[in-house]
Amino acid sequence: MAVDTQAKPSIQGDDRVGYELSTLDRLRMMFSAFWSSSVRVKLILIVVALFAVIFITAYVQVMLNEWNAPFYDSLARRDLPAFFHQLGVFGIIAGSLLVLNVIQAWFNLMAALYMREGLARDLVDQWLQKKRALRLSSSGLIGVNPDQRLHEDARNLAESSTSLAIGLVQSTILLISFIGVLWQLSSGFIFHFGKSSFSIPGYMVWAAILYAASASFLSQVVGRKLVRLNAERYSKEAELRFSLMHASEHMSAITIAGGEENERRRINVDISAVLAIIRQLAIANTNLTWVSASYGWMVLVIPILVAAPAYFSGGLTLGQLMVAVGAFNQVNTALRWYVANFGPIAEWRATLMRVTDFRQAVLDMDQGNANMPNTIAIQQSSDNSLTLKDLEISTKTTDDLVENGFRIREGTVTIAAGERVMVNGDHGVNRKLLFQSLAGEWHCGKGEIDLPPMEKMLFIPHTAYVAGSTLREALSFPEDATLYKDEELEAALDKVGLGRLKGKLDTKARWDRMLDTDEQKAVGFAHAMLAKPSWIVLDETLEGLEPDIQERLVKGLADLKDTTMVYIGRSEAYLEVLSPRVLHLQALVPPVVGAAARSRPSAAITPTAAARRRSFHEPVAIGGAKMPRR
Repeated sequence: MAVDTQAKPSIQGDDRVGYELSTLDRLRMMFSAFWSSSVRVKLILIVVALFAVIFITAYVQVMLNEWNAPFYDSLARRDLPAFFHQLGVFGIIAGSLLVLNVIQAWFNLMAALYMREGLARDLVDQWLQKKRALRLSSSGLIGVNPDQRLHEDARNLAESSTSLAIGLVQSTILLISFIGVLWQLSSGFIFHFGKSSFSIPGYMVWAAILYAASASFLSQVVGRKLVRLNAERYSKEAELRFSLMHASEHMSAITIAGGEENERRRINVDISAVLAIIRQLAIANTNLTWVSASYGWMVLVIPILVAAPAYFSGGLTLGQLMVAVGAFNQVNTALRWYVANFGPIAEWRATLMRVTDFRQAVLDMDQGNANMPNTIAIQQSSDNSLTLKDLEISTKTTDDLVENGFRIREGTVTIAAGERVMVNGDHGVNRKLLFQSLAGEWHCGKGEIDLPPMEKMLFIPHTAYVAGSTLREALSFPEDATLYKDEELEAALDKVGLGRLKGKLDTKARWDRMLDTDEQKAVGFAHAMLAKPSWIVLDETLEGLEPDIQERLVKGLADLKDTTMVYIGRSEAYLEVLSPRVLHLQALVPPVVGAAARSRPSAAITPTAAARRRSFHEPVAIGGAKMPRR
């Protein structure tokens, strides 16, 4: 959902830092998100109930204010029976307000709960739509630390939006309710100046407006930096949390390398950045407190001073004076709502900006390749084959040519269903880009890729990902954990050499930490054996594994008789067991540095007997030169 088609991101180089959206556009975006969420009906019902409770509360507060007149008049007359009667009336009114306050507090909490549910689910749903999260991660500053925006910023926005919205509505209703009372009381204020007398219509209303307006103006002047400072604080807090999490995740490697001191210095730099922003916020909030606190204390005597001329001239009784003071305070409180909440409003605007910028950036990821001058065309094939037509892939594009790229040496290539293929490449060719292009994640280059239906393809990356929670879920990922029977899961574990885990299918654990790198890759292969896809594309997945592990995993793949396999990389076991057709990636621009051998194309790896006899650890011949296998 695009809110403003004319909205432009603020960009410095390739680092997107935000969008030039007005507050109204941002609110419209959030309203649209909630309107399409599953909590819409619940939220509407709670809002209606809140309005009803607030209206009733305002009415009872007006009754409480009117109660001041007979109560204080009974004190002035020393009328004991009337005094006790008014205490009974007060008990009824106060009890009613107590019940209403409890009900409103419950509705407030439920509104914040459902608002957070709607916001958090919407952001996660938008972020994890196909390909968006990966594209966002490489789109600049806006893609840094998405967890902060999805968790902390979303929580702050939901809670502060609820609190501020309810406060604004309540203050508005109180203002409307009491401004009439105060205007009516002001009509009886008669001022005597010498021998002349005069009255000012709505005298106390204008006094309350002037008092609140001056406080609002000074708060705006003093606290105008708070929005920017709060936005910077949330950003720095996210960086600090990421540093701590990153160090915790890799503490073993850090300790072994003796890098604790280096990490300590790096984390202390982030701590210092957070503390510097907090220090600026403290100064800004302190300056704002001068205004808010001074006006808060002055309000104790200001209404009495305003009404004093009428009272001392005999135009008001003590009870009427207290009614006027109470109404003035209610009107002033309602008018000063902005002043009292300037700090929270600044924080709310900061979180609104961060959340809406993130959401808009996520939505923009769908059009990430629209303006690229050189884009690989990707479309679905008509015959369940995979065709690479004059394909050139690059790490950089210009308007007229592909730079730092490579191509398929064999030209246009068609891989038919059921084939087994291995793709080698020149030294220095980034084969991973071919894998990403086949997965639809890399579009820089020229030519065309015709793919079989994506739902029939399984991509196994070089770096394994093991989903959290139970081992059953890790083996089934990304499919539903209930899709496979226990016998199927256990058989897959046996095939990849993880039979010792058969009794732990429903054990919840951090399997990405409990399993070593080889075992994590084995989990991915086990899923392939369970899913039995029509196509499997592997990105150097076997590189770095021990020869016996490679052989075991490849034999497991060989059991998938009807599966087409494309292995991007070099693997003796894959070559030995599956006897694949070999394709080659050729650099468009040979490297200009290093040995001359590095500029020559690599020798093809062919399934010869000599190649089969070669040890996995033996260097591979590349253009006549020897290089260790990766």
